[in-house]
Amino acid sequence: MANEYDVIVIGAGTGGYVAAIRAAQLGLKTAVVEKQKALGGTCLIWGCIPTKALLEHAHALKIVQHAKDWGLTIGPSTDSGQASVGIDMNQVQTRKDRIVTGLTKGVEFLFKKNKIDWIKGTARLTRNGSGPVRIDVFEGEQQTLSARKEIIVATGSAPRSVPGIEIDRKRIITSDEAIHLREVPKSIAIMGSGAVGVEFASIFRRFGSDVTIFELLPRLVPIEDEAVSAELEKSFRKQGITSHTGAKVTGARANADGVDIDVQLAGGNSQTLRADYLLVATGRGPVTTGLNAEGVGLQMEKGYIKVDAQYKTNVPGISAVGDVITLGGPGHPQLAHVSSAEGIIAAERIAGQETRPINYDHVPGCTYCDPEIGSVGLTEREARERGYDVRIGTFPFGVLGRAKMAGETEGFVKIVAAKKYDELLGVHMIGLRSTELVAEATVALRLESTVEELIRTIHAHPTMAEAIGEAAHAVHGAAIHL
Repeated sequence: MANEYDVIVIGAGTGGYVAAIRAAQLGLKTAVVEKQKALGGTCLIWGCIPTKALLEHAHALKIVQHAKDWGLTIGPSTDSGQASVGIDMNQVQTRKDRIVTGLTKGVEFLFKKNKIDWIKGTARLTRNGSGPVRIDVFEGEQQTLSARKEIIVATGSAPRSVPGIEIDRKRIITSDEAIHLREVPKSIAIMGSGAVGVEFASIFRRFGSDVTIFELLPRLVPIEDEAVSAELEKSFRKQGITSHTGAKVTGARANADGVDIDVQLAGGNSQTLRADYLLVATGRGPVTTGLNAEGVGLQMEKGYIKVDAQYKTNVPGISAVGDVITLGGPGHPQLAHVSSAEGIIAAERIAGQETRPINYDHVPGCTYCDPEIGSVGLTEREARERGYDVRIGTFPFGVLGRAKMAGETEGFVKIVAAKKYDELLGVHMIGLRSTELVAEATVALRLESTVEELIRTIHAHPTMAEAIGEAAHAVHGAAIHL
């Protein structure tokens, strides 16, 4: 039958399209239902890729602004010593869009290569009585699809607001609008200091905006190790980014040329501030509207689809992966690489292969602000709360020759280890290339390395990675270059 497949995936984000490719590789006839005009989902079209492209532009601007330090002559300097450089946001946006388009076309090519059908439209789960679940697709002419083996729901997440803050997508905006701004705001306020908030803070501050961050919790990037939070706040202060922690935005009123923002600060004082834009970066919620998830009997929790460690739902024939799911424990990480890993496991399990559950303690986190943050494993606080007798080793990047060459001497590597067996529990870093360096730590945790094994791993010189080896030495009280 033309409308019958082995596997049907709803959503073509990093969880959905990867699951589809893996299923097809394993010989399963596969289709993907996606309503957007391009493949790739939030990460590729609105999230990871466009924001990191803007951050690369911000980094390029940073280098040019400090041209004098590099011996480059490009124009007169400002009073601060920085070169006077302009930025063409139209060209920035054109290059960003070109990168995104190239990558979405790459996913289309992979679909064709693996003989995956892309069915354009909106999917709705349906069933007649106790019969199998099917999918109604709405776009132009309605059609009904059926899966011989399994349906994988990978509908992802979308930005969400907080009570009392109405997003108008003109002055009170989300990341979806922020990536498309064709002007550099004179001022921008940001609600939330997770990855989205601090990344856009870095972008707009480097572009020339006055940036203010409001964070409800007591510190910036609150899921990171406390030492990393303190270092980022110090760096942001140095860059001229204003951070208010323990602050609650209680209201916001948009008008033609700005936003009036009511804030209750940590000390209890209330203020009204004004900015050109208010970026709401307070997290993302699951996308299930119109899916009829509860109508076919899927168990839900706060809007998320409940799954087990193999990503099976309570309804036979339906799995779910990515930002739309909950495993019933602590917060499930909404990360593109997590979604992809889950999609591969789901596809391999459906194809009859042996699979192993993901250890979510070993998921790396990368935040591409300036300075970058990379982390994997337990923070110091988490390790102590789980009952470990903890040893810590820290080494600053600023000591390294490579950091001095790059003119990027902020930050450090911090290793969290257990005294009893010298077990590596977590690695946390902030500074140049941290989002790349965390890969070594992730492999070490995956292989259950001890700190001694990290010490005996030879780290090339001169590199930023030397800080990991030195931090391992520091756990044992024997850092060589400190």
